[in-house]
Amino acid sequence: MLFYALRSGFVTLVLAGCMAEDWPEPSAVSFDEFTQELQEWREDRRERLVRPFSGVVLWMGLWELAQGATPFGSDPQLSIVLPEEDAPPLAGTIHRSGQEIRLEPGVGSPLAIREGERVVETMVLQSDRSGNTTNLALGSLGLRIHGEPGTDRLWLRVWDEDSSKRETFKLPESYPVDTEWRVTAKFQAYPEPRALPVQDVTSGMIEYQTPGELVFRADGRDHSLIAVLQNERSTSYFVMMWDSTATIDTYQSGRYLSVPLADEDGWTTIDFNRAYNPPCVFSAYSVCALPPPENRLRLAVTAGEKRPDEPAY
Repeated sequence: MLFYALRSGFVTLVLAGCMAEDWPEPSAVSFDEFTQELQEWREDRRERLVRPFSGVVLWMGLWELAQGATPFGSDPQLSIVLPEEDAPPLAGTIHRSGQEIRLEPGVGSPLAIREGERVVETMVLQSDRSGNTTNLALGSLGLRIHGEPGTDRLWLRVWDEDSSKRETFKLPESYPVDTEWRVTAKFQAYPEPRALPVQDVTSGMIEYQTPGELVFRADGRDHSLIAVLQNERSTSYFVMMWDSTATIDTYQSGRYLSVPLADEDGWTTIDFNRAYNPPCVFSAYSVCALPPPENRLRLAVTAGEKRPDEPAY
């Protein structure tokens, strides 16, 4: 409640300040050029969703790892059961001690470093939040340790690089291209970065760091969205948002946005045509962050991706 109260006062001051200054228009772009760039972005997005070892559509398993030993393989009695066409009865054992993860391969296991040598002795696995992810291969399967910000929970993520979905997957429909949903936003930095705890779809909590908010104008009013920097190397803000189209056309739990970092004067451009579905729309084996209450817009954003007929989560 204290965070919300502080934020409410902050936003009031921000909006008052924004109202007092001229609001620039986004840089001019032709409709044809804009449409072509958006189409290329969508094609790239589709390719990333089916890309081996990182594509959400290929995920086929996610298991939270407890402290201690967790064996995995095709033996149905094990804690983690994998397809027998890819895994021997005991492919290996994951040992967790605090935040350290070690992999002990099973006897004769075909486990290997992806595009590397077989794993023949116990080794440390680096998670996908380490900047030096250890990706493993087991038959057509890929495996890695997955982590989320602001939580000590860790998971084993498994995907299938031979999945037929690589060829058959199609993005859900999007709203018609609309340049009116390309809007200027003012970045308003907090005096100090703040923790932003949000719920995820597994009923857990994730904690991001937010440096400030993006204030924009639409439908004759000013609105604000809390922005996140996912790491110190980020070249864009990550935004989780919900708007009233979620009751009809878009994903019920909200959508995501990537927004370029503000210039030296604090201005940037939000293109809502690039609002996209979170991973949990395409895979039940995900840990999606849900938009914070402050990012529930009193607005119908009729731009960007719609939800598919049958979301995974």
